[in-house]
Amino acid sequence: MKKIYIVTGANGHLGNTILRTMDKVKNQVRGLILPGETPCLAGVNYYYGDVTKTETLRPMFENTFDSQVYVIHTAGLISIENQVSDKLYQVNVLGTKNIVDLCKEYKVKRLVYVSSVHAIPEGEKEETLKEVSHFSPDNVVGGYAKTKAEATQIVLDAAKEGLDAVVVHPSGILGPYDNSGNHLVQLIKDYVKGKLPACVKGGYDFVDVRDVALGCLSAAEKGKKGECYILSNKHYEIKEILGIAKNVSGGKKIPVLPMWMAKMAEPFLRKAAQIKKERPLYTRYSLHTLKSNDKFSHEKATKELGYNPRDIRTTISDTIFWLKRLSLKKAKIS
Repeated sequence: MKKIYIVTGANGHLGNTILRTMDKVKNQVRGLILPGETPCLAGVNYYYGDVTKTETLRPMFENTFDSQVYVIHTAGLISIENQVSDKLYQVNVLGTKNIVDLCKEYKVKRLVYVSSVHAIPEGEKEETLKEVSHFSPDNVVGGYAKTKAEATQIVLDAAKEGLDAVVVHPSGILGPYDNSGNHLVQLIKDYVKGKLPACVKGGYDFVDVRDVALGCLSAAEKGKKGECYILSNKHYEIKEILGIAKNVSGGKKIPVLPMWMAKMAEPFLRKAAQIKKERPLYTRYSLHTLKSNDKFSHEKATKELGYNPRDIRTTISDTIFWLKRLSLKKAKIS
Protein backbone atom coordinates (compact mmCIF):
# COMPACT_ATOMS: atom_id res chain seq x y z
CA MET A 1 0.00 0.00 0.00
CA LYS A 2 1.36 3.41 -0.94
CA LYS A 3 2.13 6.05 1.67
CA ILE A 4 0.94 9.63 1.72
CA TYR A 5 2.49 12.19 4.04
CA ILE A 6 0.55 15.33 4.94
CA VAL A 7 2.60 18.11 6.53
CA THR A 8 0.78 21.15 7.91
CA GLY A 9 2.67 24.41 8.26
CA ALA A 10 4.63 23.35 5.18
CA ASN A 11 6.30 26.74 4.70
CA GLY A 12 7.24 27.06 8.37
CA HIS A 13 10.75 26.48 9.67
CA LEU A 14 10.14 22.90 10.82
CA GLY A 15 7.51 22.09 8.21
CA ASN A 16 9.66 22.93 5.20
CA THR A 17 12.67 21.20 6.77
CA ILE A 18 10.64 18.00 7.17
CA LEU A 19 9.71 18.24 3.49
CA ARG A 20 13.36 18.78 2.54
CA THR A 21 14.33 15.72 4.60
CA MET A 22 11.81 13.18 3.41
CA ASP A 23 11.90 11.05 0.28
CA LYS A 24 9.46 12.85 -2.00
CA VAL A 25 10.04 10.41 -4.86
CA LYS A 26 9.12 7.30 -2.86
CA ASN A 27 6.16 8.89 -1.07
CA GLN A 28 3.33 11.14 -2.15
CA VAL A 29 3.76 14.33 -0.16
CA ARG A 30 1.13 16.97 0.52
CA GLY A 31 1.93 20.27 2.21
CA LEU A 32 -0.54 22.72 3.76
CA ILE A 33 0.21 26.42 3.36
CA LEU A 34 -1.88 29.51 4.01
CA PRO A 35 -3.72 31.23 1.16
CA GLY A 36 -1.41 33.79 -0.40
CA GLU A 37 1.79 31.94 0.52
CA THR A 38 4.18 30.80 -2.21
CA PRO A 39 5.17 27.11 -2.40
CA CYS A 40 8.89 26.80 -1.69
CA LEU A 41 9.86 23.25 -2.72
CA ALA A 42 9.58 21.08 -5.82
CA GLY A 43 8.07 17.61 -5.58
CA VAL A 44 5.42 18.62 -3.04
CA ASN A 45 1.68 18.81 -3.75
CA TYR A 46 0.69 22.02 -1.98
CA TYR A 47 -2.78 22.73 -0.68
CA TYR A 48 -4.05 26.12 0.48
CA GLY A 49 -5.95 26.11 3.74
CA ASP A 50 -6.30 27.40 7.29
CA VAL A 51 -6.27 25.04 10.26
CA THR A 52 -8.96 27.16 11.93
CA LYS A 53 -11.34 26.49 9.00
CA THR A 54 -12.11 22.79 8.65
CA GLU A 55 -13.64 22.93 5.19
CA THR A 56 -10.46 24.44 3.73
CA LEU A 57 -8.55 21.37 4.94
CA ARG A 58 -10.73 18.66 3.41
CA PRO A 59 -9.21 18.71 -0.10
CA MET A 60 -5.85 17.77 1.44
CA PHE A 61 -7.37 14.61 2.95
CA GLU A 62 -9.38 13.52 -0.09
CA ASN A 63 -8.51 10.55 -2.33
CA THR A 64 -6.49 8.85 0.40
CA PHE A 65 -8.61 5.85 1.36
CA ASP A 66 -6.43 3.41 -0.62
CA SER A 67 -3.25 4.65 1.09
CA GLN A 68 -1.52 4.73 4.45
CA VAL A 69 -1.74 8.37 5.48
CA TYR A 70 0.71 9.93 7.93
CA VAL A 71 -0.09 13.44 9.13
CA ILE A 72 2.64 15.59 10.71
CA HIS A 73 0.98 18.61 12.28
CA THR A 74 3.54 21.39 12.63
CA ALA A 75 1.26 24.36 11.90
CA GLY A 76 1.00 26.75 14.80
CA LEU A 77 1.83 30.19 16.10
CA ILE A 78 4.88 30.79 18.28
CA SER A 79 4.63 33.58 20.81
CA ILE A 80 7.01 34.97 23.41
CA GLU A 81 4.19 36.93 25.05
CA ASN A 82 2.85 36.02 28.46
CA GLN A 83 -0.86 36.04 27.59
CA VAL A 84 -2.99 33.78 25.40
CA SER A 85 -4.32 35.87 22.54
CA ASP A 86 -7.49 34.87 20.71
CA LYS A 87 -5.55 34.15 17.51
CA LEU A 88 -2.98 32.04 19.38
CA TYR A 89 -5.78 29.95 20.89
CA GLN A 90 -7.65 29.64 17.60
CA VAL A 91 -4.61 28.34 15.73
CA ASN A 92 -2.79 26.26 18.34
CA VAL A 93 -5.73 24.72 20.18
CA LEU A 94 -8.80 24.78 17.95
CA GLY A 95 -6.68 24.27 14.83
CA THR A 96 -5.17 21.14 16.36
CA LYS A 97 -8.65 19.88 17.27
CA ASN A 98 -9.72 20.35 13.64
CA ILE A 99 -6.75 18.29 12.44
CA VAL A 100 -7.50 15.57 15.02
CA ASP A 101 -11.15 15.40 13.91
CA LEU A 102 -10.18 15.06 10.25
CA CYS A 103 -7.61 12.38 11.07
CA LYS A 104 -10.40 10.41 12.75
CA GLU A 105 -12.83 10.98 9.90
CA TYR A 106 -10.40 9.97 7.18
CA LYS A 107 -8.94 7.12 9.24
CA VAL A 108 -5.31 8.13 8.86
CA LYS A 109 -2.56 5.65 9.70
CA ARG A 110 -0.89 7.98 12.20
CA LEU A 111 -0.87 11.57 13.43
CA VAL A 112 2.38 13.08 14.69
CA TYR A 113 1.65 16.22 16.67
CA VAL A 114 4.49 18.69 17.15
CA SER A 115 4.03 20.06 20.66
CA SER A 116 6.83 21.78 22.60
CA VAL A 117 8.94 21.26 25.68
CA HIS A 118 7.18 24.38 26.98
CA ALA A 119 4.05 22.26 27.43
CA ILE A 120 5.89 20.23 30.09
CA PRO A 121 5.76 21.64 33.64
CA GLU A 122 9.15 23.06 34.68
CA GLY A 123 9.46 21.20 37.98
CA GLU A 124 12.23 22.02 40.44
CA LYS A 125 15.30 23.91 39.20
CA GLU A 126 17.67 20.91 39.31
CA GLU A 127 15.10 18.32 38.22
CA THR A 128 15.72 16.42 34.96
CA LEU A 129 12.58 16.84 32.88
CA LYS A 130 11.19 13.77 31.12
CA GLU A 131 8.03 12.94 29.24
CA VAL A 132 4.73 13.25 31.11
CA SER A 133 1.34 11.73 30.31
CA HIS A 134 -1.00 14.58 31.22
CA PHE A 135 -0.96 18.24 30.23
CA SER A 136 -2.76 21.30 31.57
CA PRO A 137 -2.43 25.00 30.72
CA ASP A 138 -2.64 25.68 34.45
CA ASN A 139 0.72 23.96 35.03
CA VAL A 140 2.83 26.05 32.63
CA VAL A 141 3.79 29.71 32.15
CA GLY A 142 3.27 31.80 29.02
CA GLY A 143 0.64 32.00 26.30
CA TYR A 144 2.44 29.69 23.88
CA ALA A 145 3.08 27.04 26.55
CA LYS A 146 -0.55 27.11 27.69
CA THR A 147 -1.93 26.59 24.19
CA LYS A 148 0.54 23.80 23.42
CA ALA A 149 -0.32 22.06 26.69
CA GLU A 150 -4.04 22.17 25.97
CA ALA A 151 -3.58 21.02 22.38
CA THR A 152 -1.30 18.17 23.46
CA GLN A 153 -3.95 16.88 25.84
CA ILE A 154 -6.51 16.96 23.01
CA VAL A 155 -4.22 14.72 20.96
CA LEU A 156 -3.57 12.31 23.83
CA ASP A 157 -7.30 12.09 24.62
CA ALA A 158 -7.94 11.22 20.97
CA ALA A 159 -5.27 8.51 21.19
CA LYS A 160 -7.08 7.00 24.17
CA GLU A 161 -10.25 6.98 22.08
CA GLY A 162 -8.56 5.05 19.27
CA LEU A 163 -6.66 7.50 17.05
CA ASP A 164 -3.09 6.39 16.38
CA ALA A 165 -1.29 9.53 17.50
CA VAL A 166 2.22 10.33 18.74
CA VAL A 167 3.48 13.59 20.28
CA VAL A 168 6.95 15.10 19.95
CA HIS A 169 8.29 17.94 22.11
CA PRO A 170 11.11 19.95 20.46
CA SER A 171 13.19 22.33 22.56
CA GLY A 172 14.40 25.70 21.15
CA ILE A 173 14.65 25.16 17.40
CA LEU A 174 17.54 26.71 15.48
CA GLY A 175 19.00 26.09 12.04
CA PRO A 176 18.84 26.89 8.32
CA TYR A 177 15.77 27.11 6.04
CA ASP A 178 13.75 29.53 8.17
CA ASN A 179 11.39 31.81 6.26
CA SER A 180 8.89 32.33 9.07
CA GLY A 181 10.76 34.58 11.50
CA ASN A 182 12.25 32.18 14.05
CA HIS A 183 13.34 34.28 17.06
CA LEU A 184 16.62 32.39 17.50
CA VAL A 185 17.53 32.70 13.84
CA GLN A 186 16.70 36.41 14.10
CA LEU A 187 19.09 36.67 17.07
CA ILE A 188 21.97 35.25 15.01
CA LYS A 189 21.02 37.31 11.97
CA ASP A 190 20.97 40.54 13.98
CA TYR A 191 24.33 39.72 15.56
CA VAL A 192 26.01 38.91 12.24
CA LYS A 193 24.68 42.18 10.79
CA GLY A 194 25.93 44.15 13.80
CA LYS A 195 22.40 45.10 14.85
CA LEU A 196 22.46 43.40 18.26
CA PRO A 197 23.63 45.91 20.90
CA ALA A 198 23.84 43.39 23.78
CA CYS A 199 22.87 39.91 24.87
CA VAL A 200 21.33 38.60 28.08
CA LYS A 201 22.89 36.37 30.69
CA GLY A 202 20.95 33.12 30.40
CA GLY A 203 20.36 30.31 27.99
CA TYR A 204 18.22 27.39 26.97
CA ASP A 205 18.24 23.96 25.36
CA PHE A 206 18.76 24.59 21.64
CA VAL A 207 18.33 21.91 18.96
CA ASP A 208 18.91 21.73 15.21
CA VAL A 209 15.73 21.94 13.13
CA ARG A 210 17.04 19.12 10.92
CA ASP A 211 17.34 16.80 13.92
CA VAL A 212 13.78 17.65 14.95
CA ALA A 213 12.63 16.93 11.38
CA LEU A 214 14.30 13.52 11.49
CA GLY A 215 12.73 12.94 14.91
CA CYS A 216 9.26 13.69 13.54
CA LEU A 217 9.73 11.25 10.67
CA SER A 218 11.07 8.60 13.05
CA ALA A 219 8.07 9.16 15.32
CA ALA A 220 5.79 8.55 12.34
CA GLU A 221 7.47 5.21 11.65
CA LYS A 222 8.71 3.97 15.04
CA GLY A 223 6.85 5.85 17.75
CA LYS A 224 4.37 4.10 20.01
CA LYS A 225 0.71 5.09 19.94
CA GLY A 226 -0.22 7.56 22.66
CA GLU A 227 3.40 8.22 23.66
CA CYS A 228 5.35 11.48 23.88
CA TYR A 229 9.00 12.02 22.89
CA ILE A 230 11.25 14.93 23.87
CA LEU A 231 13.45 16.11 20.97
CA SER A 232 16.03 18.19 22.80
CA ASN A 233 19.78 18.70 22.75
CA LYS A 234 21.50 20.42 25.70
CA HIS A 235 21.81 23.79 27.43
CA TYR A 236 23.73 26.60 25.77
CA GLU A 237 24.19 30.11 27.07
CA ILE A 238 23.18 32.90 24.70
CA LYS A 239 26.74 34.26 24.90
CA GLU A 240 28.01 30.80 23.80
CA ILE A 241 25.71 30.85 20.76
CA LEU A 242 26.92 34.32 19.76
CA GLY A 243 30.54 33.35 20.47
CA ILE A 244 30.25 30.49 17.98
CA ALA A 245 28.66 32.88 15.47
CA LYS A 246 31.60 35.26 15.98
CA ASN A 247 34.09 32.47 15.27
CA VAL A 248 32.21 31.50 12.10
CA SER A 249 31.57 34.90 10.53
CA GLY A 250 33.31 37.51 12.64
CA GLY A 251 31.55 40.19 14.63
CA LYS A 252 32.12 42.53 17.49
CA LYS A 253 32.13 41.61 21.14
CA ILE A 254 28.94 42.79 22.79
CA PRO A 255 28.12 43.27 26.48
CA VAL A 256 26.25 40.60 28.43
CA LEU A 257 23.47 42.14 30.49
CA PRO A 258 22.63 40.59 33.86
CA MET A 259 19.02 39.40 34.06
CA TRP A 260 17.94 42.14 36.47
CA MET A 261 19.17 44.80 34.06
CA ALA A 262 17.49 43.10 31.09
CA LYS A 263 14.18 43.01 32.96
CA MET A 264 14.49 46.72 33.75
CA ALA A 265 15.29 47.49 30.09
CA GLU A 266 12.53 45.25 28.65
CA PRO A 267 9.76 47.92 28.52
CA PHE A 268 12.09 50.33 26.71
CA LEU A 269 13.24 47.65 24.25
CA ARG A 270 9.62 46.78 23.54
CA LYS A 271 8.76 50.43 22.93
CA ALA A 272 11.76 50.89 20.65
CA ALA A 273 10.72 47.82 18.64
CA GLN A 274 7.19 49.21 18.30
CA ILE A 275 8.53 52.52 16.99
CA LYS A 276 10.69 50.69 14.45
CA LYS A 277 7.77 48.36 13.64
CA GLU A 278 9.94 45.39 14.54
CA ARG A 279 9.30 42.38 16.73
CA PRO A 280 11.14 42.56 20.08
CA LEU A 281 13.68 39.82 20.71
CA TYR A 282 13.20 40.02 24.45
CA THR A 283 9.93 40.09 26.36
CA ARG A 284 9.18 39.41 30.01
CA TYR A 285 8.23 35.85 29.09
CA SER A 286 11.31 35.18 26.93
CA LEU A 287 13.52 36.44 29.75
CA HIS A 288 11.73 34.08 32.13
CA THR A 289 12.44 31.23 29.70
CA LEU A 290 16.17 31.98 29.63
CA LYS A 291 16.33 31.36 33.40
CA SER A 292 13.88 28.44 33.53
CA ASN A 293 14.68 24.76 34.05
CA ASP A 294 15.71 23.31 30.68
CA LYS A 295 17.26 20.03 31.79
CA PHE A 296 15.33 17.97 29.25
CA SER A 297 16.16 14.32 28.71
CA HIS A 298 15.89 12.92 25.18
CA GLU A 299 16.84 9.43 26.36
CA LYS A 300 13.46 7.97 25.40
CA ALA A 301 13.60 9.39 21.87
CA THR A 302 17.18 8.16 21.46
CA LYS A 303 16.27 4.67 22.61
CA GLU A 304 12.98 4.25 20.73
CA LEU A 305 13.37 6.55 17.70
CA GLY A 306 17.13 6.51 17.13
CA TYR A 307 17.23 10.25 17.79
CA ASN A 308 20.75 11.74 17.93
CA PRO A 309 21.09 15.56 17.92
CA ARG A 310 24.18 17.14 16.38
CA ASP A 311 26.62 19.63 17.91
CA ILE A 312 25.24 23.16 17.93
CA ARG A 313 28.42 24.48 16.29
CA THR A 314 27.43 22.76 13.06
CA THR A 315 23.94 24.19 13.39
CA ILE A 316 25.14 27.78 13.78
CA SER A 317 27.68 27.48 10.99
CA ASP A 318 25.05 26.11 8.59
CA THR A 319 22.54 28.75 9.69
CA ILE A 320 24.96 31.60 8.94
CA PHE A 321 25.89 30.05 5.60
CA TRP A 322 22.19 29.78 4.71
CA LEU A 323 21.52 33.39 5.80
CA LYS A 324 24.35 34.63 3.59
CA ARG A 325 23.08 32.62 0.61
CA LEU A 326 19.59 34.01 1.17
CA SER A 327 20.93 37.55 1.35
CA LEU A 328 22.84 37.12 -1.92
CA LYS A 329 19.75 35.64 -3.58
CA LYS A 330 17.62 38.60 -2.52
CA ALA A 331 20.31 41.02 -3.71
CA LYS A 332 20.31 39.42 -7.18
CA ILE A 333 16.53 39.58 -7.40
CA SER A 334 16.45 43.24 -6.45
